Amino acid sequence: MAEFRMPKLGADMSAGKLVAWRKQPGERFERGEIIAVVETDKTAIEIESFATGVLEKILVEPGDARIPVGTPLAIMAVEAGTLPPAEAPRAEAAAPRAAAPAPRPAAAPRAPVPEGARAKASPVARRRALELGIDLAIVTGTGPEGRVTLEDVEQASSARPAPSPAAAAPESRQQRMRDAIATSMARSKREIPHYYLATTIDMAKLDAWLEAANRERPITARLLYGVLLVKAVALALREVPELNGFWIEGRAAQSEAIHPGVAISLRGGGLVAPALHDADKRTLDDLMAAFTDLVKRARVGSLKSSEVIDPTITITSLGERGVESIFGIIYPPQLALVGFGKPVERPWVVEGKVCARKVITATLSGDHRATDGHRGALFLDALGRLLQEPEKL
Repeated sequence: MAEFRMPKLGADMSAGKLVAWRKQPGERFERGEIIAVVETDKTAIEIESFATGVLEKILVEPGDARIPVGTPLAIMAVEAGTLPPAEAPRAEAAAPRAAAPAPRPAAAPRAPVPEGARAKASPVARRRALELGIDLAIVTGTGPEGRVTLEDVEQASSARPAPSPAAAAPESRQQRMRDAIATSMARSKREIPHYYLATTIDMAKLDAWLEAANRERPITARLLYGVLLVKAVALALREVPELNGFWIEGRAAQSEAIHPGVAISLRGGGLVAPALHDADKRTLDDLMAAFTDLVKRARVGSLKSSEVIDPTITITSLGERGVESIFGIIYPPQLALVGFGKPVERPWVVEGKVCARKVITATLSGDHRATDGHRGALFLDALGRLLQEPEKL
């Protein structure tokens, strides 16, 4: 047996609203099949199952209450070999419990760690704290050498004071989104030592190539400028892979897959940045179709959970709003963000002569714990070269 819990769909999520079940008790599901719909502070998201099996029992019915991350929502009977290693603790937690062991000798509690220091904690305790939205730095550890245990995390969770009636008052969806973004961005600026780089790229060749390519396509199949930018970023990450990944447990972890998250503005305000999976391996036509579908589903609230949690880097652009350059804030736990401004005409020197040329400013916000300005500069150099060789995208 395994528990199906309220997932954490981003670093800024502490709770979600269960909107609907797509499966009922007794129904079979395949790994990756949609099993439920959850509404976060930003949008409604279709939750994919993490294994193959049968839904045994629903523990929480859809409703208005916001449910903390990590809360069991259902019990699943999963088939052997279909449960990812990361989900094993959930399966164990749902299994029948043995008789309680004899009490262990009490360890002398240690005080919470000083501000800015890294708390010692077991991997399972660290994961549970992330699910419950608990800062390990304020948890008193009772394990060896003051290590925070799973029991310490659970106790800290149960000891949290209930919100006051004023704090519990319902908020608008837009206000919750702004609060979630504020929490995430404040954490990013507080914890991530950003560095910023910018370069100006000649887009004349790309413009000419795109115009010629679209002349041969029907209107419904024409390529958008932004899709070429996404593909160029994905290919540049092959050359500088250190920017593609996450900061986890105090270390940079590279991702073998390249899943750029593309910032999409929502009609009611705010934005999301779902993943375009394996963007480096897809043709431009395939990428264009996937991008169009992603934007449509993001704006009607039908993103999949994998699209929300999988982005390995974020791409953002405010060019359509007239902004010529953007220096964004990294979305934790990612390691970098790429920004594009509005293409503009500038005086440009070509073969010793000054002429009018359409150029674009590309920027990089990087995590200095994982990379440095030299590697960031190599990435921007690769990006500029690729955009000037559009036939290779």
